Amino acid sequence: MPDAVVIGAGPNGLVAANLLADAGWSVEVLEAQPEPGGAVRSDRGVHPDYVSDVFSAFYPLAAASPVIARLDLAAEGLRWSHAPSVLAHPLRDGRCAVLERGVDGTAAGLAEFDGADGDAWRDMYDVWRRVGPALVQGLFTPFPPVRAGLRLAARLRTSGGLRLARKLTLPVRRLGEEEFRGEGGRLLLAGNALHADLAPEAAGSGGFGWLMSMLGQSHGFPVPVGGAGALTAALVSRLQRRGGVVRCGERVVSVVVRGGVAVAVRTAGGETVGARRAVLADVSALSLYRDLVGGEHLPNRLLRDLECFQWDFSTFKVDWALTGPVPWSAPQASAAGTVHVADGMDGLTRFASQIAMGQVPDEPFALFGQMTTADPSRSPAGTESAWAYTHLPQRIVSDAGSDRITGRWDAREQEAMADRVEAQVERFAPGFRKLIAARRILAPTTLQAMDENLHNGALNNGTAALHQQAFFRPVPGTGRPETPVRHLYLASAAAHPGGGVHGAPGANAARAALRPHGLHMLLHRAQRL
Repeated sequence: MPDAVVIGAGPNGLVAANLLADAGWSVEVLEAQPEPGGAVRSDRGVHPDYVSDVFSAFYPLAAASPVIARLDLAAEGLRWSHAPSVLAHPLRDGRCAVLERGVDGTAAGLAEFDGADGDAWRDMYDVWRRVGPALVQGLFTPFPPVRAGLRLAARLRTSGGLRLARKLTLPVRRLGEEEFRGEGGRLLLAGNALHADLAPEAAGSGGFGWLMSMLGQSHGFPVPVGGAGALTAALVSRLQRRGGVVRCGERVVSVVVRGGVAVAVRTAGGETVGARRAVLADVSALSLYRDLVGGEHLPNRLLRDLECFQWDFSTFKVDWALTGPVPWSAPQASAAGTVHVADGMDGLTRFASQIAMGQVPDEPFALFGQMTTADPSRSPAGTESAWAYTHLPQRIVSDAGSDRITGRWDAREQEAMADRVEAQVERFAPGFRKLIAARRILAPTTLQAMDENLHNGALNNGTAALHQQAFFRPVPGTGRPETPVRHLYLASAAAHPGGGVHGAPGANAARAALRPHGLHMLLHRAQRL
């Protein structure tokens, strides 16, 4: 019998398992899919000569994460690669906002939109250099981040304090208007906010757009050499060298609770796997509480709060094997690993508004990845391994386009939506479609079938909006990995600090499991009040 059972071999589950193994615990990880990794996997499923990242692809949060850094995955062979430019947002008139690897390059490009915007970007980055490290440390520690919070408060006092806090709560459209005169800087912030489910007019979207933009400036948007699966392989290798066990194809169907304590899990095959000390669940909050535990072991308040749990946007993704580089009308976009494809700020607002109304957008904002540009090992020289994803409503009411897409996601609807995404790219890169040698469509239902944490294609395990962050995540009064069941911990992105491949939810759950017995009991009991 292992000391701990971890449900799910996604990045958070593997980080948690590694930290427990470092503490001398015996650990067994049970994964429902035939391979580990969750949403961090790669394959050659589009074309045998092309490596494609199936889900996530660029990892600024992993590059900045103190959790990932402490694991020293370079010792397991993990290497990172960067595109010449971090990110680009081309416009149809040929202009292009570019987040370059160096701050001076970014500033020079933004000055072409307005002469004052280069200095505005430098000023914004100077603030980040003063408060960014303390902010990241605070984000990636258990809530409330007492010591990290004190360090951050000290930095804030020298960096504008309340004024900076105000800026971070602004909608990203307003933040961009206050900081930049031209469109370029505004687009970088707003496009980055829409990496999550935060519309340009949503409160707090400015803070998220600022965070992602500044991470891109300081750390880039790196990719694992050879594919996203290399990150998973490094985590698995590290765990196995420390005696941990990863078993794939083992779906957990319930957590065994006796006397209010999690003591084991049961698999779909009928096996009961005991846990001497803890069960850590890298699954969605709804799956853990409703399916694996059951209401009889949970307080009524938690069950009522779960009725208000909000998923983030659904996702539709297309992978391509391209015979040549993407022919962007704005040539600066060719050097960027990530390209935001939308017709300016109003295009982003229109897109988000259609989703809010339950409509399938007619001109979808596409987050486009040029993987060979970022890592030449991904496909033959002169070609491009590429992908794009766009967001959709969790519940589709109507189609703003002409294809009558309903969300059934049969073959006709999948092809129609993939064609719509390609048409959007074609508007900014005429001739793009002629380069397509092969494509793969990943509809929301497909994404969920390949990783059950991606509910209908939701990438973040719950909305990133302010009302479901920190001590509101996943429901009000939580914000920590402890659950109402003793020795059971929520270790997924459903817990604070949320989505992104940074390992913090898994690390927080592992630290909670390792706490002294008295505090351990107190925190579990608090979840029942």
